Parts: sequence; C-alpha cells; structure tokens
Amino acid sequence: MNALKYLGLLALAGILSNGDAVAVFGPPTCPDPYGVHAYPHPEDCSRFFLCTNGTLTLEQCENGLLFDGHGSVHNHCNYHWAVHCGERKADLTPFSSPGCEYQFGVYSESDVCSTNYIKCIHGEPHLEACTPGLAWDDKSHSCVWPDQLIPYCNPEAIVGFKCPSKVPKHTAAAKFWPFPRFPVPGDCGRLITCVDYHPRLITCGEGKLFDSITLSCMDPEEHPHCADGL
Repeated sequence: MNALKYLGLLALAGILSNGDAVAVFGPPTCPDPYGVHAYPHPEDCSRFFLCTNGTLTLEQCENGLLFDGHGSVHNHCNYHWAVHCGERKADLTPFSSPGCEYQFGVYSESDVCSTNYIKCIHGEPHLEACTPGLAWDDKSHSCVWPDQLIPYCNPEAIVGFKCPSKVPKHTAAAKFWPFPRFPVPGDCGRLITCVDYHPRLITCGEGKLFDSITLSCMDPEEHPHCADGL
C-alpha cells in the first residue's frame, strides 16, 4: 500500500471513530473500489479496515486473533502468536471458556504425546486429527514428525514400525540408503522411510500409488504392486 493510501486510512481511522465527522467530510471511501481488500489499523493490531467493492468498514478480530494481512483463520485475522504487530498495540486478554483459553486458538489435547489437537472456534473446542504419522507440537502449533519430539514422543508407537539397524545390500530398500524405504502392509498410497533410524509415514499424493517392488510412487496406469500383493 503506497503512502497516499496509508495516509488516507489514517484519516479514516478518525472518521470511523467519530460519526459527526462523516457529516462534515462525507462518507469515507476505499483506496481500491473493486474487490475485497483488508488494511491494518494504524494503531490497533486487533482491528483493521475492510473494503468490499468500495464499501469500507472497521472490523474487530475475534478474541485470540490479530490482523497481519496474511492470516485467514477467521475474517482476515490470524492466531495472535503468528502475528508481528510492530508498534501497533495488541490486547491479548483471554476470554476463556471450557477447553479454550482464547475464543480462537489451537491447543494440545493432553500433556502426553498425541496425534490429535484441540481447535477452538468461537469458544467451542473441536477435536482435530493430525495427518497419519504426525504428532502435535505445542511449540510450533502444528503437527510434525514424531521423531522431532523425542523423547516426548515415540515414533515407533505412532507409525507402527521399527526401522532396522542394517539393510541387506542388493535390496530395493538399500538403494535409498541412508533413508531406506519400506511398504505399508495393506496401504497402497503410503510408504515408510527411515530418517536416523526413526520411521516416518509418507503419502505418495497426487493420485499416485506406492509400488512394493521398486519402492517408488507410481501412476495407477503403471500397475504398481501393493504391499498386500494386489
């Protein structure tokens, strides 16, 4: 946003907070009259200007959220721990409800290693599952490889596989050393790869299937062999 547009929004901040000013100066206008655009409030990190096809409104982020122009957790706002407010003030007072510190947030399901987490929406907790093979990390607020959480998590227990200390030569798995691959019994869409002897469950993605012979992800038209022999 250029300097003139920003100065215009500084003036709008005063106009929108004072209804009498509108009668004097006329209704405020958006810097861009087309589409949907959000602009930061010059002083308050929890508020922002929203222009929708030329109609300007002053919006308030929900409790637990702040505005950075990038997040879209709810109404153009992002989780407060992901926003850098700079000189703008930020009120981080929590409005708690059972299971939720803030009205919007993500939290650990429990004090032990878990493949689930709690997502709070309008103060109501919702149990969410990590992608299979991942575990919740409360520090990064995301699901990560369980071997990144050792000793807090046991990768073998989560993935259901123990990586061998040695891989026989002249095998398909050995070709991928030091990250040998292994098929997942009964699952044609995923594979297990070992990183520093810790298992990670990988999804082929993009409609591909895992071939238990070449240990590679292939197009279905290539007729890959699944781990169950089908």
